[in-house]
Amino acid sequence: MPADPAPSADLSLDALTTPVAWSDAAGSLTGCNLAFSRWFGIGVRRLLGWPLAGLDADGRLALAVARAGGDEAPLRMRRMRLRYADGEERFADLWLSRRDDGGWLLEAHPVDEFPGDDPALLLPSALSASLKGLAHELRNPLAGLKGASQLLARRIDDRDARELIELIDSEVERLTGLVDRLLTPAPPRPHAPLNIHAVLERVLRLAEADAGWAVRLVRDYDPSLPEFAGDADRLMQAVWNLARNAIEAGANHVHLRTRVEHGARVGDSAHPIALRLEIIDDGRGVPDELAEQLFLPLVSGRAEGSGLGLALAQQVAREHRGSLTYRSRPGHTVFTLLLPMHIEDNASAETGA
Repeated sequence: MPADPAPSADLSLDALTTPVAWSDAAGSLTGCNLAFSRWFGIGVRRLLGWPLAGLDADGRLALAVARAGGDEAPLRMRRMRLRYADGEERFADLWLSRRDDGGWLLEAHPVDEFPGDDPALLLPSALSASLKGLAHELRNPLAGLKGASQLLARRIDDRDARELIELIDSEVERLTGLVDRLLTPAPPRPHAPLNIHAVLERVLRLAEADAGWAVRLVRDYDPSLPEFAGDADRLMQAVWNLARNAIEAGANHVHLRTRVEHGARVGDSAHPIALRLEIIDDGRGVPDELAEQLFLPLVSGRAEGSGLGLALAQQVAREHRGSLTYRSRPGHTVFTLLLPMHIEDNASAETGA
């Protein structure tokens, strides 16, 4: 690692081919060398003021900085996934060290790929480009569907029919939001208090419309579950992917079960309380040959499947600091979302504490 320079005055950093950036004590970027700007493909001025931890797509950098506190020892983080608000992802090993003014000096050593134990974290760049092209093409049909449903709503008085029209409207809005995020990526939305059972009811409405009477949908809710902070739309997307997979696996019964779990462990972290959400079905189960690759993008047990649903569901679990696991045999498959709940944070937010 280089000595602790005063980067704003040291023009020699621009001669380095290694990307280097620096922040103030609050963690906001105050500068970077040309190599860092070119690596990200973004002008230096656009990077100024951006949160250093905001470049981290997985939250690992923010956690490491918080744990470091006043520790002067350099931090080394391998295979980090970085992303600016409207930029593509970059991958690097990072060195992070304290500056004399309390800020941070970040040195990035780019890597060509993310070879960690969990490749489901990464969608190939070619796939990302294809998704953006598809998103662009979807905009006009979605606008047409929205307009058609609004016209239909004016002509129909039947209550059941109007509920289905409202379902169409809500799904068009959700898909439009997904399209907008694909075309113009933005930082994740702040989590807000949500009722998980309201999310599940939206999923059940979609499942009923999709499967009709062919599948029996069973609610098994824990009424004592409190609200907790999350992204309702993203969770709805994840659970709907799991429920739809169950339907497409030939299930006759699909159960949505919620429970409170105390002393839950997610990876190496322990949490006092967590939501255990299980999607249980009696379908064909997960094929043995897919067991080791099930959460990888583009892996599907169906010829017509995209192989993206489970990878996206796992990503949503991570966004909520949780996990997605499964166990399966023919006739009994259980996918489990384990999501930490921080009730005290919600209470503070509601009271303005």
